[in-house]
Amino acid sequence: MPAKIALNDLSKRFGANHVLKGISLDVAQGESLVVIGGSGTGKSVLLKCILGLLTPDAGTIEIDGAPASAKSLDRFGMLFQGAALFDSMSVWQNVAFRLLRGPSRLRRAEAREIAIAKLKRVGLPPETADLYPSELSGGMQKRAGLARAIAAEPEIIFFDEPTTGLDPIMSGVINDLIREIVSEMGATTITITHDMSSVRAIATSVAMLHAGEIRWHGPVADLDSAGDPYLRQFIEGRPDGPIETLR
Repeated sequence: MPAKIALNDLSKRFGANHVLKGISLDVAQGESLVVIGGSGTGKSVLLKCILGLLTPDAGTIEIDGAPASAKSLDRFGMLFQGAALFDSMSVWQNVAFRLLRGPSRLRRAEAREIAIAKLKRVGLPPETADLYPSELSGGMQKRAGLARAIAAEPEIIFFDEPTTGLDPIMSGVINDLIREIVSEMGATTITITHDMSSVRAIATSVAMLHAGEIRWHGPVADLDSAGDPYLRQFIEGRPDGPIETLR
């Protein structure tokens, strides 16, 4: 059986800046891969290439053994950093955005019903549906963003810094929700994050990017016993080590 997502020798440059340097990585069906690494190491560019927002300079991206294409987007869900809800739309319209506009467009009443069910699944009451994003707290906005990501029952879900800007308690709530929902759906997921609590809560496997290359890749259970000095410095948050820091 082919990998759900297969990246083969993926490279991307911006002028003289070589951001991705031959990334090869397989993500199995149902796997929850978390990609870690410092700022500017290529995590967001990698995600944008898989999503089709950027075109790699070299290499291939395959979904279930076939080249990724515009149609692949129909199989994806996405939780954006900061939730990225549309201010001019009510919460239920945000959640149902894809249901109302996608290839299998639903009637408004049906889409609203699904949106309310998804809001309930992430812990938001039905009365939240007719509010606007500005009327929600940061944690509630993140939950609404998660409801939108799962509304169309996607096979593959991407999470971009899912706990950024949240306090430790709400971060734990979001991590638990992600883990539970992904398990229920059987979805394949890729998460990029700096938050090691998220890594330990939701990952089945971890890949560390540094300078556009994969420094370490393995099961989350092996994270603490791995000897790679770049990985050790990152997960321990030490200023001294092979990763250069500004003083």
